[in-house]
Amino acid sequence: MKIIIIGAVAAGTSAAAKARRNNDSAKIVIYEKDGDISYSGCGLPYYIGGEIEDIEQLTPRDAQFFKKKYNIDIFTRHEVLKIDTKSKKVIVKNLSTDEIFEDNYDKLVIATGASPFIPDIKGVDKEHVFFLRNVKHAQNIKNFIDSKHPKHAVIAGTGFIGFEMLENLILRNIDVTIIEKQEKITPNLDEDMALFLENMLLKKNIKIIKGSFISQIQDDKVVLDNGKEIKSDMVIMATGVRPNVKLAKEAGVELGVTGAIKVNSKMQTNIADVYACGDCIETFSLITSKPVYRPLGSTANKTGRIAGDVLTGGNLEYRGNLGTGIFKLFDIAVSNTGLTEKEAAELGYDVVVCHNIKPDKPTYFNGKEMIIKAVADKNTKKILGVQIIGFDGVDKRTDVFATLITYGAKVDELFHLDLAYAPPFSTTKDPVHYTGMILENSISNDRPIITSNEVKSLVSKGEKIQIVDARVSKQYEESHVDNAINIPHANLRDNLDSLDKDTVTVTYCNKGVTGNAAQNILINHGFKKVYNLSGGHKFYKATKK
Repeated sequence: MKIIIIGAVAAGTSAAAKARRNNDSAKIVIYEKDGDISYSGCGLPYYIGGEIEDIEQLTPRDAQFFKKKYNIDIFTRHEVLKIDTKSKKVIVKNLSTDEIFEDNYDKLVIATGASPFIPDIKGVDKEHVFFLRNVKHAQNIKNFIDSKHPKHAVIAGTGFIGFEMLENLILRNIDVTIIEKQEKITPNLDEDMALFLENMLLKKNIKIIKGSFISQIQDDKVVLDNGKEIKSDMVIMATGVRPNVKLAKEAGVELGVTGAIKVNSKMQTNIADVYACGDCIETFSLITSKPVYRPLGSTANKTGRIAGDVLTGGNLEYRGNLGTGIFKLFDIAVSNTGLTEKEAAELGYDVVVCHNIKPDKPTYFNGKEMIIKAVADKNTKKILGVQIIGFDGVDKRTDVFATLITYGAKVDELFHLDLAYAPPFSTTKDPVHYTGMILENSISNDRPIITSNEVKSLVSKGEKIQIVDARVSKQYEESHVDNAINIPHANLRDNLDSLDKDTVTVTYCNKGVTGNAAQNILINHGFKKVYNLSGGHKFYKATKK
């Protein structure tokens, strides 16, 4: 059997390695039009910033490695020009010699990846404008910084690459402005969490422009759509990627609703003996089973392994993804998994959310607070999604939540998790436990939560509502929720007559715990509808525009 694989980065090499493990006699050939293979694209920003000194740390495997270890033939700088599925052959061009030749296959894997989306902007082709997708791009950016010493840079886009480049350009002592065409930063967060992150960054003097885009790039500045000019002698276009599907489409391979290659759970396309994997394919949500496009390195490796297994007689199947992601921004970690509140609401779930602010470990071990936004379905009590912004331990909690969502956990199960505890690592009740407790109280124990956005909306509409600040007077005087009255928790039982039991009531404290205690008192004394402010005053204040 002869296997031809088009593409030699994450998915293609994973497919080849798994195919070889299953079948030692198959002839395996990979054609890659680039000069580098099997590299860590996610590490490229850190090479530019200097945290990774040698690019070879990101490209540890070359064609000789794969030939020696796996007996796989990889031909770099070889572009597949055409796929003939009827005669089972490919037309290949050697980019170094311009030679064009044919090669036959029994099984074909398309792992053509994705390319940067290039917006139609005047000046986008200038030599100081860069995209970051491969090793050559990273080397070009680093060489430009080392030789031209730019002072001012503009980054377009606030996704993973945009923010990672923001950090690493600042580490190179470059003044950076980041621009986002949407009204909120980072696409993987809900608006409230995005605003929370934005306010954290503004405190670090990060320059952020939202709701605008670059209309023109000049040698020393960029011009925005509103006419504003920003000084810039370097531009990074982090405007997302598009799947490379032209070759597949011309061969008759079916595309999905997202525009990427449509495959089944075994990475099979609509054409016999033709498989696809990696950033060029459409996958599906583990929660909804609906098609999604998630060009992530983790997904590419996984789908590559499945393709290599199936085409050599294996039984692996793709089970869907949660879009789990995490990125580092200076000392801040930002993560997400599963559905956002907005996505869950649009899909028709009866959404319940909570904002839980807790330290990753005790303060006497220098614990630092993280904010966890959890999304659950009121009807099934299942966890649907989580977003976390914090410092230490964010990855650990994200992975726990991703596992819980994968296996359909309900909110009441979180409290019973037997998680690892010792003071250097966690609190006795972990932030994961607290998240489950808050949601369970809200859904099952008639202790409902209300979000900051909902409170702000009620106040702005002039709805009849009484808001009780249960903190001490000093905290209230420093800052409080609009229209709130101050009745400290210790004094609440003595002041019940000052409140109307029939009026919708919201209690709050700094982060939520004392607010919940005040909520319990009022409910136990016959107040009919009492909400606790999710995330307390701290989250309310941090997300105030």
